[in-house]
Amino acid sequence: MHLDVQDLRNFYYRSTLGRAAQASVRNRLLEFWPTAGGQTVAGFGFAAPLLRPYLKDARRVIALMPGPQGVMQWPAGQPNVSVLCEETLWPIDTGRIDRLVVMHGLETSERPTRLLEECWRCLGPGGRAIFVVPNRAGFWARSDKTPFGYGRPYTLVQLENQLRLHEFAIERHAAALYRLPSSRRFWLKSGALFERFGRRIPAMLAGGVFMVEVSKQTHSQKGHMTRIRPANPIRVLEGLSNPMPEPA
Repeated sequence: MHLDVQDLRNFYYRSTLGRAAQASVRNRLLEFWPTAGGQTVAGFGFAAPLLRPYLKDARRVIALMPGPQGVMQWPAGQPNVSVLCEETLWPIDTGRIDRLVVMHGLETSERPTRLLEECWRCLGPGGRAIFVVPNRAGFWARSDKTPFGYGRPYTLVQLENQLRLHEFAIERHAAALYRLPSSRRFWLKSGALFERFGRRIPAMLAGGVFMVEVSKQTHSQKGHMTRIRPANPIRVLEGLSNPMPEPA
C-alpha cells in the first residue's frame, strides 16, 4: 500500500523529525555517490528528498512517483522534474538511467517482482541503484507515525537475496536513521548523538533503514556463432500472382 503524497510531503518537509530523517538518509547516500556529473539520475517512490544534491551537476534528474501514491511538483521554485507514472511501466527508454534511488517504493509495492524487473530494464549497463527499505528489527518499522512504518520491512539478508534473484550484483550496504522515531523534544535533541554512535554498530543490528547498492552487470554471449540459412520459400502459388515463363 502506497502512502499518499501529501502525507509524505508533510512528513519530510513540514516536520522536524521528517527533516532529520531526510538529512540522515541523504548524507548516507552522498557517501555512496558524492556527485553525479553528466549522468541521468532517477528516483522512484518518494525519493525526491534525496535527489536535490544532484540537481546542480547531473545531466538529468527525474523523480518518478507511482500513481497510487500521487505526484507533487518538485523541486520547489525550480522547473518541475517529477513525473506521475505506472508502478511497473516507467516512461523511460530501456537502459537510460545511470543512477537510481528507490525509497518508499519497494516495501509498499503490491508487485515487487514486476517493479524490480522495471528497475532492471531502465538501468543502463554498469548502472547503479540504491534501495532504501525499513529495517525489520529497527524502531522505525514499528512506528506508524512515520512512512517507514508502512509496507513490508526487510532484513538485510532478505533484501539482498531478492535483489540477487533479479540479477542485480550486490556492491555494498549501509544503515541510516539511528535516532528514535519520536517527535519529543528530548529525543530530537539527542538525535545527532544517536546517529554518531549508531555508525559504530553493525548495520544488521541497528538503524531504521537499510541501504543496499547494486549494479547491473551484463555479460556478453560466449561460444561459437552459427549462421542458419532460412529455408527457401514455398513457390506453389507463385505463378498465380506472378506468372513464371514457360520452360524452353
